[in-house]
Amino acid sequence: MELERAKKYLEKGVDGNADGNGGMFENFMMQGLGLRLDSIERGRVLCSMKVPVRLLNPGNTFHGGATTSLVDLVGSAVILTYGLTSTGVSVEITLSLLDAAFANEEIEIEGRALRIGKTVAVVNVEFRKKSTAKIFAQARHTKYLHLPPPHPVQTKM
Repeated sequence: MELERAKKYLEKGVDGNADGNGGMFENFMMQGLGLRLDSIERGRVLCSMKVPVRLLNPGNTFHGGATTSLVDLVGSAVILTYGLTSTGVSVEITLSLLDAAFANEEIEIEGRALRIGKTVAVVNVEFRKKSTAKIFAQARHTKYLHLPPPHPVQTKM
């Protein structure tokens, strides 16, 4: 069940809605992105895609902001593979851009859990050129996993 939830998250967007009526992230990033889920297992997600022209920076290379958004997306999907009901809240994303990727270049994005604890999750996300397996970006994503209160909060009125 947890793998299906992660798969749906990647295929249909953050809210599981592919109709284009989502927020900015769903409408800009997810629609027409062409992100394919190649492999999924507990603690690991592997995706691939062609770099779309609309996600290039003024230097005609894959935009660092788009890369960071994909770190958030794939890293969150890795967390869902553990059966959690929430992906948590991003605390830190560290991104190293090591090389450039260009329009229509086929890339792989692999997310691996480094630690999934009770309140903190840490995921590594690696971006590779599919033709050469050369790493062009590497990131670490740390998320706070908020837990529901143990008992309902009672208020006096």
